[in-house]
Amino acid sequence: MERAARPGSASELWAWIRDRLRLVGSAALVGGVLAALGVVGSLLLTQYGLAVVSTQLFSLAALCFGFGLLGWSGSVLAGTGVEHAQRYLDTDTDWTEDDSRRAMARIGGFGFGGMLGVICVASLLGV
Repeated sequence: MERAARPGSASELWAWIRDRLRLVGSAALVGGVLAALGVVGSLLLTQYGLAVVSTQLFSLAALCFGFGLLGWSGSVLAGTGVEHAQRYLDTDTDWTEDDSRRAMARIGGFGFGGMLGVICVASLLGV
């Protein structure tokens, strides 16, 4: 498996940064919107107050963020070993370190956006 080349010029660097920000930013936006809707929906559908609902949803979002961060670092540390083992065992899977890091970055971005969404809604509603 070949790795993507690192950016050499300034325009390549900005394109590389833009792609990474789009990947994580889109997931963070979805996480923030879903967390905001989750806070409002939980307030309307449950008997709990804002402090309890926001704490629970923030914890859930932090769990997603932590899982994404741990998974991303695990992909970096063990990714090439897993790729070599799959090649050696002839498993014919399409799993790559790059795809795993990308997926974990999305999960982490989703969790980060969820944490920000809960903070914003709880601040606006007055915890």
